[in-house]
Amino acid sequence: MRPSTRSPAARLPDTRECLPVFFRLPKFDYFLVGLVLMVALALAWPTPGMSGGPLHFEYVTTYGVSVVFFLYGLMLSPERMKAGVLHWRLHICVQFATFVLFPVLLLVARALMPGMFSDDLWLGFFYVAALPSTVSSSVAMTNIARGNVPAAVFNASLSSLLGVFITPLLMSWYMKSNGIDMPLLPVIFKVVMLVLVPIVLGQIARRWLGGWAQRNAFWVKLADRSTILAIVYNSFCDSVAAGVWSANDLDVVLEIAVASVALFVLVYLIMNGVCALMGFSVRDRIACQFCGSKKSLATGVPLAPVMFGHSAAIGLIVAPIMVFHFLQLVIVSVLAARFAKRTGD
Repeated sequence: MRPSTRSPAARLPDTRECLPVFFRLPKFDYFLVGLVLMVALALAWPTPGMSGGPLHFEYVTTYGVSVVFFLYGLMLSPERMKAGVLHWRLHICVQFATFVLFPVLLLVARALMPGMFSDDLWLGFFYVAALPSTVSSSVAMTNIARGNVPAAVFNASLSSLLGVFITPLLMSWYMKSNGIDMPLLPVIFKVVMLVLVPIVLGQIARRWLGGWAQRNAFWVKLADRSTILAIVYNSFCDSVAAGVWSANDLDVVLEIAVASVALFVLVYLIMNGVCALMGFSVRDRIACQFCGSKKSLATGVPLAPVMFGHSAAIGLIVAPIMVFHFLQLVIVSVLAARFAKRTGD
């Protein structure tokens, strides 16, 4: 029988491909659904997941941090980082937005509206401000928008490494200025041992496990995300068991959402002005704004138990980064689609 001469182009197109790029929905994210389910499960049934409970999830919280960051180091490609190393002005702008602009805006907001949130929620929002930029979604969205992908890879990765030291420094200063004791050196030592050392070990292990990790990227990502979900469950179980959420209802979640959108939009617009003043090209502007306006849930959730110990309010403290993460993905998905359409996707 003669082989088919039908051209690949003659196949029926995916209906999603027929849509203009602006109307294409972002890929369904099961991880976000998992986060919602973990919170709901903790609210409905906190006993199994609380520290000291029958499942002893506190061990996942304690040692899962190292697993998450070992896998991050294993998947981090030094070659891709090197490709974007030379654009130093863009790098300064991104790191300035991540570790200076965000905290300053939060401090100004609290000075102007001190009664807007409880002290625990303000702490949670400053924690958002002190966190590094997210890696995977920043790079993915920059790629969709036809931005400078090597610069995005370099900046998102550099931000994560700088966050090992800068995030504890910022949180220590903020907490001490608000009368909360946080021993800086022990915390930094713990962060280095649980975060930086596993990243370095992951980079070393790339020599033997790099190929395996790439071939099994789905399972590596599943292990990473599952650990984060377990930490979220444990954090919220402890908060529910301590009665923290009994005084907080849906109104608080809506307030967090509104404040998160306002914070993201303000940073994004300020960085747009900075990029214009620096004379960046469209591709560089996309990388700068996408990396500089986003915060890492993958760093924030595992790091929270290290920063705040077994605080009863830890579920409330991590709530802003969970909401901010979800909303930044939605907003940047729309922005990326618009940029792609403008460049002729």
